[in-house]
Amino acid sequence: MDSAPRSPNGFLSALAADDFELIRPHLRTVDLAQESVLVEVGESLRRAYLPHQGVISLIVKLAKGEHVQIAMIGRDSIFGVFSGLGDPIALNSAVVLVPGVASTLDVDRLRGGIEPDRLQAAFARAGAVQCGFCTPGMLLSARALLVANPTPTEHDVREALAGNLCRCTGYTKIIEAVLAASAG
Repeated sequence: MDSAPRSPNGFLSALAADDFELIRPHLRTVDLAQESVLVEVGESLRRAYLPHQGVISLIVKLAKGEHVQIAMIGRDSIFGVFSGLGDPIALNSAVVLVPGVASTLDVDRLRGGIEPDRLQAAFARAGAVQCGFCTPGMLLSARALLVANPTPTEHDVREALAGNLCRCTGYTKIIEAVLAASAG
């Protein structure tokens, strides 16, 4: 693993130069080999992955033993970063669908010195984070709502989150998390 230069991952490249320099020493570049399993359901997630190339597929095992792909993580996304806020136990398996390269960051680094704010903590407590694909957009939309309206109704929350698509939760836990955060 090498120290990562400025990344082609969309999230990392969007960071301000000063912010990127804070995490650069902790990033490592790894190969994503096709069909390699990054984590299985129930395992402790040790690294966050920020793909430069390639695709990570999130897989859920159904009660009847079938496997269903629920999300794909590509070069503008992150897998595993929210495990730094709460329990690092994987809810889904993560398998490399298309080979490539990713920056990685130890989950323990995410925990160190960073306390989740009230909204992030409410998401973690409510179980509003599933695969993580929609979470950044949900958090940003919820934060904008809470700044404009610190005591929103359920209708207000639904309206504020309407532009974000979630394939995992059905929105109930996300809405509950935003309302819990507004209640303090």
